[in-house]
Amino acid sequence: MIVSWNWLKQYVLLDMPLDELERRLMMAGFNHEGTEEVGGDIAIDLEITSNRPDCLGHLGVAREISVLWNRELKLPAAAPKEGKQTAASLTKVRIECPDLCNRYIARVIRGVKVGPSPKWMAMRLETVGLTPINNVVDVSNYVLMECGQPLHTFDYAKLAGHEIVVRRPREGETIEAIDHKTYPLTPDMCVIADAQNPVAIGGVMGGASTEVAERTKDLLIEAAEFDPVSIRSTARKLNLHSDSSYRFERRVDPEGVEWASRRCCELILELAGGELAAGAVDVGQQPLPREPVTLRFSQLKRILGIEVPAERVREILLALGNYERSGATAGLSSSDAGTAGQASSGTQSISPHPNPLPEGEGITLIPPSWRRDLTREIDLIEEVGRIYGYDEIPEDAAVPMAPSSKRREDRVLEKIRRVLTSAGIDEALTLSVVEEQLSAAFSPWTDAEPLRTSMPVIRGANFLRRSLIPSLLGARKTNESLSNPEIELFEIAKIYLPRPKKLPDEQVMLGIASGRDFSTIKGIVESLLESLKCGVELDAVDAALPLMDPGQSCRLQLGGKTFGFLGSLSTEGLKQFDLRGQTTVAELKLGLLVEAANLMPQYAPLPPYPAVTRDINLVVDEAVRWAEIAETVRANGGPICEGLEYRDTYRDAQRLGQGKKSLLMTLLLRSKEGTLTNQQADELRERIVAACKTKHGAELRTI
Repeated sequence: MIVSWNWLKQYVLLDMPLDELERRLMMAGFNHEGTEEVGGDIAIDLEITSNRPDCLGHLGVAREISVLWNRELKLPAAAPKEGKQTAASLTKVRIECPDLCNRYIARVIRGVKVGPSPKWMAMRLETVGLTPINNVVDVSNYVLMECGQPLHTFDYAKLAGHEIVVRRPREGETIEAIDHKTYPLTPDMCVIADAQNPVAIGGVMGGASTEVAERTKDLLIEAAEFDPVSIRSTARKLNLHSDSSYRFERRVDPEGVEWASRRCCELILELAGGELAAGAVDVGQQPLPREPVTLRFSQLKRILGIEVPAERVREILLALGNYERSGATAGLSSSDAGTAGQASSGTQSISPHPNPLPEGEGITLIPPSWRRDLTREIDLIEEVGRIYGYDEIPEDAAVPMAPSSKRREDRVLEKIRRVLTSAGIDEALTLSVVEEQLSAAFSPWTDAEPLRTSMPVIRGANFLRRSLIPSLLGARKTNESLSNPEIELFEIAKIYLPRPKKLPDEQVMLGIASGRDFSTIKGIVESLLESLKCGVELDAVDAALPLMDPGQSCRLQLGGKTFGFLGSLSTEGLKQFDLRGQTTVAELKLGLLVEAANLMPQYAPLPPYPAVTRDINLVVDEAVRWAEIAETVRANGGPICEGLEYRDTYRDAQRLGQGKKSLLMTLLLRSKEGTLTNQQADELRERIVAACKTKHGAELRTI
C-alpha cells in the first residue's frame, strides 16, 4: 500500500521526521518497503498484512499515526447536499445471489459535467500510482484510496431499464470490461447487470458498455460488499486483478460501505456538479453487531512481561476505535464510535452486557467494524503491545513460558506420512459410513454386526465401517472409472468395532490400497518400521482372508501382537469391487506403531570396511514360508549378516520336483573388525545353508 505524505496531512498532523514515522509504523506492524519523491510529494510504501484491510486506505494509516503520536484525527464529513427527487424513483436494485453479494447501495446524481480532475486530486492519485482519467472516475478511485472501500460509477443513461440486478452469469454470457478485453463468465461468478446484460464483473472490474465518458450527464454510484472467496476465485480464473478485487478479497468494513457512498457523492458534486437524488437504494443485509471482548489487565504482565497502566491501556484501545461496553443498554452512533468515517450513519443497538470483571481488573470492549481480526483477549493484548511499543519491553523481562512439544502420536504420523508419500502413495479421506454390501465384504477385526446410524450420510450408507479397506477400494474403483493412470492411496482414520452393551471400540488404523504387488507393499510396511526404529521383528503368519489370494496374503505380527493384514486381491475380490487391475491392500493398527516407535534420534558411525554379497538359492517344500527361512538365516548369520534381501520364488515341477519351490535371496555381509575375505564369506554362507537344511529340509539348488 502506497500512501502520500501530503494526503495523510489532511487527516492528521505530521510534525515528526519522516524516518521516525517509518520506524514507528514498522514497529507497529507495518513493514516499511521504501520511500520516494513523486512530483513534490512523498510516496511511502508500507506492507499491509492480510488481517489489516482497514489500512488499505489513507484513513486507516492516519488513524494508526494519530494513536501512535496522540494526535487528533480529522474526518471528512461525507454529508452531500441532496435534491428533492428520490433515488428510489430513479432506479431499482435486486440481489439474486445474496451468498455472493450481501449488500448493495445505489445513489443517483443527475446533470454532472465530466472533465479533468483538479490538480490536487490528480497529484495525489499519481503519487499512489494511479493515472487520472476524469473527475468522476478519479473521485471513485480517490475514495477507494482514502478509506479502502471500492466503488464504481455507471453512466445512468446506458443502464437498460435504469435498474441494477446482482446475479450469477447466464450460460454463455461474456462481458467487455473497461480494459476493452472480453471475458467469459461462469455461473460461480457474480455480475452486476442491468435489465438485459452484465455491465460489470462484481467486485473486480466495470464493463465498457456503461463506463463514464465525456458525454455522460447522469451517474449511478455503486457501493457494495461482496463475498471474498468469490472475488478471489473470479479474479484468478479471469487473471484479472484490480485494486478493488484486492480489497474485497480481504473484506471491507461493512459499516463503511454507506459512508464511502456518501463521500463519493460529496466529492462528485464538488468537482463535477449535478444534483444528488435524495436517499439511496440500500438492498441486502445490514451490518451485524460485534461481539464484546474482555481484556484482563493481569494478562498484560503475563504475556508482555511488563506492567502497562490501566488508563494507558484504555486510552490505546479506545483511540483505535474500540468502544467500552457499559452495563446498561446504550446506543452509539458512528461518530461516537470514532469510526474515522467508516461506519454507517445509523445507530447500532447494544444489548445489556455488564463487564464480567470487578472494577479496575479489566475492560470489556466492542471492536470497531473495520477490525474483524479483534475477536479474542490476546488480540487486544497485541494491540496494546504494538502501540505502547515493543521497544519498551526490556530484554530481561520475565515472561513465563512452558515448553511445548508435539504429541507422540503426531510425531509418528508425520514419519508415516513422509514414508508413504515418498513411496508415491497419496493420502485419501473417505467417509466413516459405508453401504451394507461394502461393510460385509471385508471385516478382519470382528464378526460382530456393524453399528448403524439413525440417518444415512449419503443414500444407503448408514453402517459405521469396521475396516478402512472397503472405503479405499471404492475410491480406487472411482479412479479407475475415470482412467486415472496411478491409483496409490492410504488413509489414517478410525474404525468402529461393536461391543455388546458398550460404546464401540474406536481404533485408529492405517489402510493402504495399491496397484503394486504383494512384495512391494510388504517392503513399504517394513520401511515404515525402519523409519520409526521399532526394534521389533515383523512376522508374517498364514491367514485365510476374504477377497485375498491365499498365496499372497498374511496376518502381520509385531512383537508377537497382531499388527494387521496384508494381501493381494483374488480374482473374485477384484470382481466384487469391480476392479480391473492388480490390487494389494494392507491394514495396520496405528496404536502398535506408536507404542513400538523409537523417536529418539539414533547415531551409528559409518562402517569403515566394505561389504560383500552372497546369493543363496534354496529348494524347499511348498509349505515352507519365506518368513521361516529369513528367521533362520538371520539367527545363524550373526552380527556379520548386515542385511537379507528376498529376490524371487521359482516353481518348476520337472526341475525341482512336485510340491517344491526355490527361494532366491541375497546376503549383505560386513565385519566391524576388518574386510571380509572370500573364505570367511563362503564359510558363513555354508553355515546358513546347513542350518536351513537341518531346520527346513532345504537343499541348495544346483540346476
